[in-house]
Amino acid sequence: MRLTPAPPVILGNEPGSFPRSVLAERHPAIIRQVRDAFPYGPQAHRALDALAQSCAQGVVEPLPDDAHDRDRWRDWGLDDHVGRSWFDVPWLWSESYFYRRLLDAVGYFGPGPWAGIDPFRPFKLAELDAAETDEELTALDALADRPADERARALLHGSLWGNRADLGFRLSDGEAEGRAAVPGLVADDSEALWSLPALAAAGRDGGRDVTQDADAHAGAGTTVCLVADNAGRELIPDLLLSAHLLDHGQCDRIVLHVKPYPYYVSDATMADVVDALRKLTGAGGAAARHGRRLWRAMADGVLTVRAHPFSAAPLPYARMPDDLRAEFAAAALTIVKGDLNYRRLVGDSRWDPTTPFADVTAYFPGPVVALRTLKSDVITGLDAATEAALVAAEGQRWRTGGTHALIQLRE
Repeated sequence: MRLTPAPPVILGNEPGSFPRSVLAERHPAIIRQVRDAFPYGPQAHRALDALAQSCAQGVVEPLPDDAHDRDRWRDWGLDDHVGRSWFDVPWLWSESYFYRRLLDAVGYFGPGPWAGIDPFRPFKLAELDAAETDEELTALDALADRPADERARALLHGSLWGNRADLGFRLSDGEAEGRAAVPGLVADDSEALWSLPALAAAGRDGGRDVTQDADAHAGAGTTVCLVADNAGRELIPDLLLSAHLLDHGQCDRIVLHVKPYPYYVSDATMADVVDALRKLTGAGGAAARHGRRLWRAMADGVLTVRAHPFSAAPLPYARMPDDLRAEFAAAALTIVKGDLNYRRLVGDSRWDPTTPFADVTAYFPGPVVALRTLKSDVITGLDAATEAALVAAEGQRWRTGGTHALIQLRE
């Protein structure tokens, strides 16, 4: 249980609020982008138009009777929200349900020729193939000769700031790509993170290959769970951080949690993991070496991927099912990436920013660290002086602009 009761959840019906802008502006923009990305037929076009109309002026409608996950969504609160405006239900719920209905509109769940076709794949691949991605991978060559602790810090921050590579965020903020990332950590528990007993063995094995002694790792030893967020330029740093933890004996196994289907435009799926590994292996230099190691690590069971249905649930992690709770409880550390996962970790409520992070995550079944670039209003764990300075300098823009980040740990 949380040590601090949660305030009411955030809705999207407050005029001028960030959540309302997402529902009223970002979602229509995403529908237009998806409509133009593929040569969908008339049925899909009509369904996309109907979804846009429903989101703007209509109400939440039920899933089709034959939907494979209808009962699951009913367990997740669908019956409570059917017939209500999208703006009047919890924002986290309405956002998640929007993406579920978008997949219906384009035939993702089939049957039919469009079954399993990711409507966001062109955007993901364009980012993965961008010159900026190649530059970041080339930079790994210079990092290879640095001390292990310096590499660890660099890769941690790469994973953290890689969260700015969020396609859905860019669709609603045209300046996001060009805006420089300031050294704006509003909370930084990185020293405590590296001091965790589970990670304190840095360098004990002298930088081993992650595929060495695979039999000793698979199914045994120290496990780190990494709950991924975005694909492409964020997922690659996540994979590189995973490789570093394995290489330096800081864990024996990585479990990478991804989404079971396309979600929030750029959220990572299993297909995106494969694309990222292919990008690494084809890059040359240090990137290719990491890519080949991770590819073999998957074959050996040292790196495994999970796509639990709850990863795409419209609910906070406080309501996770028992099997997922047991998995996180068995891990030495769970790394939770990104803004959406942070909202689910602490609860999508208007917390007082000084509410202790440890209090709101007390329910989590094991040590957990959040790596998050700020792109929504939810925030916990700040000291009063930091919050006051941010508000004085930027008003409330610091919460949503993507130029600030945090590393928060609950041991």
